[in-house]
Amino acid sequence: MSVHSWRELPRRGSHLIGASPEYERRFVVTLNTPDTNSALLVAAVGVPHGSPHPEYAFARCREVEVNEAYEGNRYWAEVIARYSIPEAELLSIDLLPWLRPAVWKFVTQGVAVPALTYYDDDNGGAVTPLTNSAADYYEGLSVDEAQQKITITVNKQQFPSAIAAAVTNCVNDSAYLGFATDCVKVQGISGEQVSEDVGGQERRYWKITAELLGRQSGWNLLLPDVGFNYIDGGEKKRADVEGPDGEMVASANPIALNGSGGKQSGDTLPAILTRRVYKRITMSDYFGNPPAA
Repeated sequence: MSVHSWRELPRRGSHLIGASPEYERRFVVTLNTPDTNSALLVAAVGVPHGSPHPEYAFARCREVEVNEAYEGNRYWAEVIARYSIPEAELLSIDLLPWLRPAVWKFVTQGVAVPALTYYDDDNGGAVTPLTNSAADYYEGLSVDEAQQKITITVNKQQFPSAIAAAVTNCVNDSAYLGFATDCVKVQGISGEQVSEDVGGQERRYWKITAELLGRQSGWNLLLPDVGFNYIDGGEKKRADVEGPDGEMVASANPIALNGSGGKQSGDTLPAILTRRVYKRITMSDYFGNPPAA
């Protein structure tokens, strides 16, 4: 098959409020023989995938349709090129897949976490331990807080299996994406091998997705400091209480501790212990930062 001649028909465009504009170009191509070669037709009229619209350079060719027809001994084809503003991952469609920038997505959602504090309106809204009047914590209570799921998609020539295993379940060692230290956790990294036609050549690569979770209260364990034993003068002792006849007996309930092993005095609330259970990493070294607007 060979192309005899071609001409472009009047161009079309549409733009709905709140939507991306779309444009369309149509070509009529006269053929010498009926054996259609779509790639040759696309090359002949100059509308490869990713090419800019001649009037609106911000719009790229995202779809090409070829329809062949016969009329007596005349052979011709219709080529339709459709344009729109590309998604972020296609802005550099002419580059090798693994040279394209990462694509970031953010989703905020609620999650249930243990309820340990409340806002005391009788004390100016101060954050106060959530206990009963005898300073005992309630068990099994939970409260909703916001967490943000951050999804990062990037192309690589090989899947980084060693790095994926090393950073999964790690937290940030400094402020990251607006969250304080220990508040962003790597949930997992996945990948799939895909192929793509780039400039007429097949390119195989790995499409890799990393999922991070940012949580307001962080990923450290917050534990009320309570127990059946306490430290007195460097010696561990069993907590006891006064029995019905005035004798001292072992306490049937854990007592409030001060964060250093000692007993809290009177009705003083137990200290809250913070325990980090996840390894820290510098997140930006592995995932970078989202692009500016």
